[in-house]
Amino acid sequence: MTAMPSSALLTATGLTRAFQGLLAVDHVDFAVQAGTVHGIIGPNGAGKTTLFNLISGLLEPTEGTVSLDGRPIERLSAHRRAALGVARTFQNIRIFSEMTVLENVMTGRHCRLGAGLGGILLRLPGFRREEVAAKEAARAHLAFVGLAEMADRRAGDLPYGDQRRLEIARALAAEPRLLLLDEPAAGMNPAETRALMPLLRQLRERGITVLLVEHDMHFVMNLCDRITVINFGRRIAEGTPREMRENPAVIEAYLGTKATSRRGRGAVPVTTTTDALG
Repeated sequence: MTAMPSSALLTATGLTRAFQGLLAVDHVDFAVQAGTVHGIIGPNGAGKTTLFNLISGLLEPTEGTVSLDGRPIERLSAHRRAALGVARTFQNIRIFSEMTVLENVMTGRHCRLGAGLGGILLRLPGFRREEVAAKEAARAHLAFVGLAEMADRRAGDLPYGDQRRLEIARALAAEPRLLLLDEPAAGMNPAETRALMPLLRQLRERGITVLLVEHDMHFVMNLCDRITVINFGRRIAEGTPREMRENPAVIEAYLGTKATSRRGRGAVPVTTTTDALG
């Protein structure tokens, strides 16, 4: 078992999930430092989304622990984790198509509302004040992701890339300390992907810790401070983007080629590795 840094915001220790005897996540240890962008990468079927679901609360682990600021959260519901500051987006877009863009973002604030069901149904003064504050915050989040002028449009009418940004704005409405992004650049064109990078860097500058799964290696390698690589459910490497580009286990996982040295006999050519790993 690997010792985890005590300053980590998120810590996973021995995290395991079995489905009918198949280990989708197999005793994974990793830590995410506060105020960083941390990537999880691996070949298709490596267990990345299952790992995300264990962290966000959609799944409970078969074994192991997940801690937020040292507090165990692996048995808490997704809603309770959201209240503690864990928010996420999904690989497949999950917006409310018939609602407006602004209304979609406001739904992300539900875990922060204190008026209760009665106050909402009766529209008591406390709820009305919260509603005004929620609208103001939602508009600020939309401005941050570049969708301020689309606040009153039907969400389902937005272009695909803007729907991705809308999901991020909605997640921000929950006031997260830790934001989980499941393939945020999936389906985006190159220009949309390039525009997304500085947005996520700004989140880091605002003190929001970002943990992301992404297949676009150029995106990951140019954005993340640290990367965890998993394959067949197990962690095989962790380090900086540069270290991961040069790691033989990572090269083998992506290229299916043994690589014992970057310069030695039998090494994978630099151009091939660079193409595969960003």
